[in-house]
Amino acid sequence: MALLGVNIDHIATLREARQGIEPEPIYAASVAEQNGADQITIHLREDRRHIQDRDLKILKKTIQTKLNLEMAATNEMVKIASDIKPDTVTLVPEKREELTTEGGLNLSEVHRNAISSLKKAGIEVSVFIEPDLEMIELAKDLDADAVEIHTGRYANLKKESEIQAEVEKINNAAILTEKLGMRVVAGHGLNYHNTQRLVELNIFEEFNIGHSIISRAVFSGLAEAVLTMKLIVE
Repeated sequence: MALLGVNIDHIATLREARQGIEPEPIYAASVAEQNGADQITIHLREDRRHIQDRDLKILKKTIQTKLNLEMAATNEMVKIASDIKPDTVTLVPEKREELTTEGGLNLSEVHRNAISSLKKAGIEVSVFIEPDLEMIELAKDLDADAVEIHTGRYANLKKESEIQAEVEKINNAAILTEKLGMRVVAGHGLNYHNTQRLVELNIFEEFNIGHSIISRAVFSGLAEAVLTMKLIVE
């Protein structure tokens, strides 16, 4: 049975559109947990376009499951994470001009210090990377605890032959991740139509899903949206 991480960034995006106080991401996290979320995921970006520092601090104190903080591997973010101590930090690439995270992190030796510092602070470290076998081996060498495989390409493909080829690539990457002793996670672009195919691989421990859940919630409510996705990943 896979775990469901619910990303609530877009609740904060709606709040920041008016720079007001609603909708409240803290309440969204509570609703998600009450309806099956095993983890709350947020991305504290350098430009603070959605999630704010206060959200991170309050969520750390209030959520009942686990807190996964997505962030760039900068000195500022490493210090914030080391002080707040979320359960997991997922290192992701970040560009100011992008609408959302585009592609996996290009891991290199420069990430070793960030990973080491976070682990010394008692935080599990995950890296968000492409389903690339060499990159996964590098993640192990850098001492990452988990790999979140970027599923964005899979989510955007239309031709069945291309989809199947990408699923095989993802599966091979997941098998290697597990073999190397790291937790296997999937995320990006997953929705109510394409998640099941990855669930059927029976290898992912966790799925991190945000945009499709919040989009569905516009019409059906957040409680139903989370519960329905939870039933899919189970």
